[in-house]
Amino acid sequence: MNTEARFEGSYLGDRSRLPAGARLECKICWWVYDPAEGDATWQIPPGVPFAELPAHWRCPQCDGDAEQFMVLADDGAAG
Repeated sequence: MNTEARFEGSYLGDRSRLPAGARLECKICWWVYDPAEGDATWQIPPGVPFAELPAHWRCPQCDGDAEQFMVLADDGAAG
């Protein structure tokens, strides 16, 4: 049995599990990455899904690693 800690909303570092329109929130500072807006700090244009962010991308507010982000519960429900 897998005893790895799991958090509700976590994608567990597997970006392939994320829907293209998923918004994710940093669990350290609560900054939200919204693909509709992109990320001006990292020069990520609107329309780039979280799963396609560069490997070196980090939270523009607290410098947290991308794996520290959680999928917002209201995302992915409509399909």
